[in-house]
Amino acid sequence: MKIVVLVGGVGGARFLLGVKTALGLPAIGSEGSAESPHEITALVNTGDDVWMHGLRICPDLDTCMYTLGGGIDTERGWGHAGETWTVKEELAAYGAEPTWFGLGDKDIATHLIRSRMLRAGYPLSQVTEALCDRWQPGVRLLPMSDDRVETHVVIDDPEQPDQQKAVHFQEWWVRYRAGVPAHSIVAVGNDEAKPGPGVLAALAEADVVLFAPSNPVVSVGTTLGVPGVRDALRKSRAKVVGVSPIIGGKALRGMADACLTAIGVETSAEAVGRHYGARSEGGVLDGWLVAPEDHEVKVPGVDVRAVPLLMSDVDATADMVRAALDVAGVSLG
Repeated sequence: MKIVVLVGGVGGARFLLGVKTALGLPAIGSEGSAESPHEITALVNTGDDVWMHGLRICPDLDTCMYTLGGGIDTERGWGHAGETWTVKEELAAYGAEPTWFGLGDKDIATHLIRSRMLRAGYPLSQVTEALCDRWQPGVRLLPMSDDRVETHVVIDDPEQPDQQKAVHFQEWWVRYRAGVPAHSIVAVGNDEAKPGPGVLAALAEADVVLFAPSNPVVSVGTTLGVPGVRDALRKSRAKVVGVSPIIGGKALRGMADACLTAIGVETSAEAVGRHYGARSEGGVLDGWLVAPEDHEVKVPGVDVRAVPLLMSDVDATADMVRAALDVAGVSLG
């Protein structure tokens, strides 16, 4: 079976651990992947990517790679385990901006390799493949695009409240903790971007496509915004099943509610499901998993099922994945 998963960062990475476990693979590493009859491909958001201190940083790709490869800081959910911060402290001593975004010493090594390869002319997809040779995630990680896409947010300028300014998503998310209301969110470059190598083929050949409970605006939504991806989903023979990132009117993690508010969508499982829409009516979903407390949710044209959605551990996440596969009518045999 070929499974394609649209993912963002922390939540998407943890969901992928459950996908591997549901298919009988070790959650961490690539052991058994070569012999498995199943193939997992993750289409990873790159709209959060940013240049800082001369380095190209790809937060979602790295979080998935570190998590699946066993190198993630499990308490933070991002960055290296056992990280040190000597370079960050030295940069601060020099007064180097930005000071609000911290790069760990081990993490910098990843960014150095990536930046060097990009400057040498390698596309992001090949760079990601090379980095994964070290981490062996057991999942094929595909950037949504090799083209530069960066999500920007229009906010009221905290220093000049009567004016607005556009900031990179990372500044809004990390520096301001999404506490400054967003007037609009735009994935700059997305309209001209092309799907990354293998993305459209993966969707065409998939037996099932899953949306992880990632941010529906700046993670899954950005990937869907790459020209050709949405059409490929609609044409795919695979069933498309999404997992709600909203439980009981609250974001599962992060600040997805602030992103939804920015695009005029209510923070509810039903509103997000309707935002994605039914594939039979021009949307992208065939099935939609919601939490038990949202069991009354209805999305026209979509098979809505209520199951536990808290990713409290890998086994619980694997149960969630099995439920999604059941909605898709896929049997693990």
